[in-house]
Amino acid sequence: MIQTTLFQLDDYGPWTVQPTPRSEMDLQVLQARLYANIAAFVGDREGYAFYTRGDNIIGITNGLDREEHERLQASLRNRYPVTVSFGIGTGETPRTALEAASTALQTAGSAQDETRTGVCRGKTLIEDRMKNGTSDENTVHVAHFDIESATEQFTDRLDAFETYTAIHRWCGSLARHLYRTHDALSFFVGGDNVVSICPAMDEQAYHDVIDHVTESVGIPFRVGVGAGRTAHKAGLAAKYGLERGRERKQPVVITEQPQTVSL
Repeated sequence: MIQTTLFQLDDYGPWTVQPTPRSEMDLQVLQARLYANIAAFVGDREGYAFYTRGDNIIGITNGLDREEHERLQASLRNRYPVTVSFGIGTGETPRTALEAASTALQTAGSAQDETRTGVCRGKTLIEDRMKNGTSDENTVHVAHFDIESATEQFTDRLDAFETYTAIHRWCGSLARHLYRTHDALSFFVGGDNVVSICPAMDEQAYHDVIDHVTESVGIPFRVGVGAGRTAHKAGLAAKYGLERGRERKQPVVITEQPQTVSL
C-alpha cells in the first residue's frame, strides 16, 4: 500500500492579484520556500515531496501519521500569509493513492473557495488498517531514471535552453507512459533525472518502458530500482542500483535487498 499527500495552497490564485497583482519573483520565492519547508519536514520522516505546480506539492508519506500532518500544517500556518490544505490517500498503486488524496481534498471545497482554509482530509495508512484490517506490509517502489551521457549529448553541445527543452520532452514522455501503463507517478528532480513512484514491476517491464520512450524521443537512458517501507529507503536502493548500472553499462538494475544500502 502507498500513502500520498496532496499539499494545496488555499485560494492562491485570487491572492496573487488582490488587492493588486503581486511581483512574480515574490510569488516564486514564496512557493520555493514553501516547498523547501514541506520537503524538509517530509524528508526527515523518510518521505518524498515533489514540487509539481508550485501551488500543488505531491508527497509520498508512508512514514507520516495524521498527527504529524497536523503538526506540519500548524507550522506552515505560522510562517506564510496563505494557508495550505492537505488531502491524504492510500491505494494499491501510486495513482490510486493520489486519486484518493485528490478526492479527499476536492470534497472539502474548491482550490479557490475562500472558505476552505487549512483543512486536512482523508485516511492515513494507520487509520486505513484500523478501519479495514488491511495489511501493514507497505512497500514503496522507487525507480530512478537517468539519461546516458547527458553532459556529452546536451550540456556541452547545446545552449542551456535547448538542453532544458530536450530533457523535459524526455521527462514528459516517460512520465505519461509510466502513468498510463503502470499507474506510476514520475517527477523531474533536476539535471537529467526523473524519480518515479511505481507499483511492483519486473525487470522486463522496465526494459519495455526504456524501449518505448527511447523510440519515441530518441534519448537513451537507464534506471535503478529499489523497494522499502518508506520512500527514503526505496530511493536509496534505487540510487545504488543506478550507480551499479552506470558502472556495468546495464540499462536496468533492480536492487533486491535495499536494507543493505547505506551511505
